[in-house]
Amino acid sequence: MTNIFLRDWNTPFGFPPFDQITDDDFAPAFEIGLQEDLSAIQKVAENTDAPTFENTIDALQHSGQTLERVLSAFYAVSGADSNKKREALMSEFSPKLSAFSSEIYANKTLFDRIKTVYQNRNHLNLTTEQARVLELTYQNWIRAGASLTGSAEARMKEIKQRLAVLGTQFSQNVLADEREWFMVLQPDDLEGLPDFLISAAKSAGAEKGLDQPIITTSRSLFVPFMQFSPRRDLREKAQKAWMSRGANGNDADNRDIAAETLALRHEMAQLLGYANFSDYKLETEMAKSSQNVRDLLMAVWTPAKERAIKDEKVLTDMLQADGINGPLEPWDWRYYSERRRQAEHSLDEAEVKSYFQLDRMIDAAFDVANRLFKLEFRPITLPLYHPDCRAWEVTREGEHIAIFVGDYFARGSKRSGAWCSAMRSQAKFPISQKPIVVNVCNFAKDMPALLSADDVRTLFHEFGHALHQMLSDVTYEMVSGTSVPRDFVELPSQLYEHWAMVPEILQKYATHHATGAPMPVDLMDRIIAASNYDMGFQTVEFAASALVDLEFHQGPLRDGIMETQAAILSDLGLPRSIPMRHATPHFQHVFSSGYYASAYYSYMWAEVMDADAFQAFEDVGDPFHAETAQSLERNILSRGGSVDPAVLYTEFRGRLPEVDALLKGRGLVA
Repeated sequence: MTNIFLRDWNTPFGFPPFDQITDDDFAPAFEIGLQEDLSAIQKVAENTDAPTFENTIDALQHSGQTLERVLSAFYAVSGADSNKKREALMSEFSPKLSAFSSEIYANKTLFDRIKTVYQNRNHLNLTTEQARVLELTYQNWIRAGASLTGSAEARMKEIKQRLAVLGTQFSQNVLADEREWFMVLQPDDLEGLPDFLISAAKSAGAEKGLDQPIITTSRSLFVPFMQFSPRRDLREKAQKAWMSRGANGNDADNRDIAAETLALRHEMAQLLGYANFSDYKLETEMAKSSQNVRDLLMAVWTPAKERAIKDEKVLTDMLQADGINGPLEPWDWRYYSERRRQAEHSLDEAEVKSYFQLDRMIDAAFDVANRLFKLEFRPITLPLYHPDCRAWEVTREGEHIAIFVGDYFARGSKRSGAWCSAMRSQAKFPISQKPIVVNVCNFAKDMPALLSADDVRTLFHEFGHALHQMLSDVTYEMVSGTSVPRDFVELPSQLYEHWAMVPEILQKYATHHATGAPMPVDLMDRIIAASNYDMGFQTVEFAASALVDLEFHQGPLRDGIMETQAAILSDLGLPRSIPMRHATPHFQHVFSSGYYASAYYSYMWAEVMDADAFQAFEDVGDPFHAETAQSLERNILSRGGSVDPAVLYTEFRGRLPEVDALLKGRGLVA
């Protein structure tokens, strides 16, 4: 029988037939896809006609359909529902894809054609989008080493293949540690834990075949346990397991992998003529330089650290009032901070979660999209990759816009965190195609599924990314949806978080899971009033990670990787009770791939814009102001990477924002 990836898919909307795809289908189709793509690209390179945009840049868009089909389905399951076979395939595919990429970029004949078209760009009567695609194509070839020759070219190929292997291994090691570690809770250990956490812990135990509740290093279990457990010894045990992921001295230890990755990135940057990897990476971002990034992070670090130190003193007093001598430790902060939050804002997490039902919050995210952009969501049945997944058709005024898939629950086969991906991106050339977008989260699986306020923001955040994909309206997939600089890609997602806490939305969708009663106005006011609670801690733990990431990529390590991390944090004066949000051995943003390497700051860079962008709605006194929403879609969400992001933002707001918007949004200024 012909491989499923080589046949027409008789599924609604051309959705991948996961009910027919087996793990044995991926590798053969992958190999065929590689060869098809190479042949198509070689045909473009060997064209004897004079290079034009149409016979070179456009012609390249016709390659890769089979390979893209295979990889979009494979990456969907390898991250969200992994198994040993898929992990082995990932280890096999990564270096082959790197070698494939190197072979394409090493094709001097093809590069000469691209270079010729680029040099003639001012005489080609290109559209704005075509000019952008040409610029990015040429830039990508240069940055991939197309101009290198001889030993430098060979070494670049070796580095890329090795980085691909290391990134895959890093990610799989973190998943292995997260899968292996759990802490069984005895009946006495449940003291002080809210019912929702006990129920989620029992579900986690059942998933591992146990009849006892457990705590894992899934954030949906770890964080509430650290907030509510009065057992300091168990909190310490869980915190140390959380912090030591990827650094346990076993086969899944990531410290040497991270050090080698940094060394290879530095060597790669120097081969390309840059002083260090940061200079290479930031050249194409909005920030442009490491100094601009550092200026932003330090402008936030100073007031955030001051706030955190004041908070640390309050929490230390609470700790010592409990008869515990000594300093506040990392396993104490969340527990005492939660007690303080309850006292100062009269917020009980269990009470708050009882009003945040997952299904109702999904409906809320959809309703906001309907009111802003007239999108409608209809549940549909598709052959999804896991029983937990759900799918909707997205339409506007009867026109099909996209397919949206939600995969919301934590499980052992899913890597930690939350993300948005596209199984298919919007494009009009070489064929017209509508997007298939997936949101993946790691909420505790319980019935009913209840969320914290942070979980709700995460759901809206990822849906903001999804809207960026759904509302894309460009010609070329290369600049579609979220194909934008890293420090711009988080703008739509972080901006959408603001609507999660709009009172009008809370009044309608925050209903009690048992009674159906709407959230009391008093509770709503307290939640909104506490939105900046503990912002010193949250800002410091993030900025510490971002500054370590930035410093790591400034040049060769001064010492061992963990010693260098410690030295950077010491120079910053990181309070001892606040760990990095992502310590190096499990910093997947930075080491599982190069996507956020020297660019973890991007979330904060985008926050400067999202705080200012939401102000556009506040300025007119209406979070659903039609003209402002239309401007947001027209100037940002629909344009993808077809225009420089600074231009897009200026078209929306008339200017670029200042860091003051972020400080005000986080409550770090008076």
